Amino acid sequence: MADIYDYIIVGAGTAGCALANRLSADPNVSVLLLEAGAKDNYAWVHIPVGYLYCIGNPRTDWCFTTDPEPGLNGRALGYPRGKVLGGCSSINGMIYMRGQARDYDLWRQTGCTGWGWDDVLPYFKKSEDYYAGPDEMHGVGGEWRVENARLHWDILDAFRDAAEAAGIPRTDDFNRGDNEGSSYFKVNQKRGIRWNTAKAFLRPALGRRNLTVMTGAHVRRLLLDGLKASGVEFDQKAGMRSVRARREIILCAGSVGSPHILELSGIGRGDVLQEAGIPLVLERKEVGENLQDHLQLRCAYKVTGIRTLNEQANRLLGKAAITLEYLVSQSGPMSMAPSQLGVFTRSDPSFETPNLQYHVQPLSLEKFGENVHPFPAFTASVCNLRPDSRGSIHIRNPDHRVQPAIRPNYLAAETDRHVAADAIRITRHIVAQEPLRKYAPEEFKPGPQYQTEDQLIKAAGEIGTTIFHPVGTCRMGVDPDAVVDPQLRVNGIEGLRIADASIMPTITSGNTNSPTLMIAEKAADMILGRA
Repeated sequence: MADIYDYIIVGAGTAGCALANRLSADPNVSVLLLEAGAKDNYAWVHIPVGYLYCIGNPRTDWCFTTDPEPGLNGRALGYPRGKVLGGCSSINGMIYMRGQARDYDLWRQTGCTGWGWDDVLPYFKKSEDYYAGPDEMHGVGGEWRVENARLHWDILDAFRDAAEAAGIPRTDDFNRGDNEGSSYFKVNQKRGIRWNTAKAFLRPALGRRNLTVMTGAHVRRLLLDGLKASGVEFDQKAGMRSVRARREIILCAGSVGSPHILELSGIGRGDVLQEAGIPLVLERKEVGENLQDHLQLRCAYKVTGIRTLNEQANRLLGKAAITLEYLVSQSGPMSMAPSQLGVFTRSDPSFETPNLQYHVQPLSLEKFGENVHPFPAFTASVCNLRPDSRGSIHIRNPDHRVQPAIRPNYLAAETDRHVAADAIRITRHIVAQEPLRKYAPEEFKPGPQYQTEDQLIKAAGEIGTTIFHPVGTCRMGVDPDAVVDPQLRVNGIEGLRIADASIMPTITSGNTNSPTLMIAEKAADMILGRA
């Protein structure tokens, strides 16, 4: 006999940890939380700069890679996804960002009733513990701690001044529905330590007798009784196991994992499943489609006469000073999120709201995970917030341990190529302003030799990389092709919901971690009948 629970949650990432907390708050139901990764007791999870040692590390990351991308001149990219309690909230950039009111109002306008900005704002506030206290846009007392970053860089102040000189206003809060302007990012940290959802939501619930958490549990497939999801089959070190659900199964495996599990279970595009050797149970053509991601263009500039992290991080004494500062006060470079300064603006005045986001850093490196350059420099990464290109994630092998094919299809749309070229031009315009000009900035990524539209598009393909925001592969909607309905129920399968970033119809205009948490909060109320 299989173990039986009222609710089975697949994936203990950002959404799964929150759902486990909310559902198990009812002592009359039993909840099982399955996580393929390990516990979050790895030291580098908790030190903010530890993302450098968590991304690309099989201890904490699935270590996915994309297929070669035509829009990136044939390059394949690493595609980090958290494989640990807390999921991506344990390895991400810790930036607290909701997106724009327009994003959610568009969801509602396309038929997703209950998902407009006014509908979702209470869920953002419910989980929030905002450092500055409550107001009409922010909440306190929730589990999700939001604080100011604990560092300061003159080079970032200079970039902010240059952005203002270029016509981009300052703001003190990106999370009030309109994120236009420049500001230092707010971060999910608590006194200089990463605040992941495992700490925030899961640990307070671990003492509940009705909550069971299993790590090292890699889901092989859903168990179906006809068109009803009745259980889950997974493997652990001891071998294959199965568990049953009395009420519901909720997939929180993310934009890669959730469509992969559906396809492993025979739910998806018939042609894809046939090619992979999976018997078709239910034709759902949109499973794995509609992939959207933010492609960042890493523009980098050498400077003189101003300090950057490159110099300090390249000296032994500098590294020792960085370590000591963190040990004493949990501040300084080791408390840094990957990006510190944000700027939101338009690539063209015709856009209703900002369609570009900058992540500005007081450092430069050849690629993520490598040492910083041996000269003073800063990086201004800029991404198109609302790309028109659509990619896919699909199974290619019936073995659940084989990663699916990830094809983001970056820069496939002509509009995205034009925005990319404009983004590089706007970056150059900002850097040319007096507050930065006095530091003699010298562009070396992509380089001043790229000038024409075609040259800039080629440059975007050379310097573009993921900023780790995949969404949309189990799209929510009211049309027959949508994977889930606005209640997050999988169309055509009873007893199955999805609550993670994969349900987003369109990507939010900013970092996607806290919107994923909001989805989980709203899903919990739907499941418990309180929405």
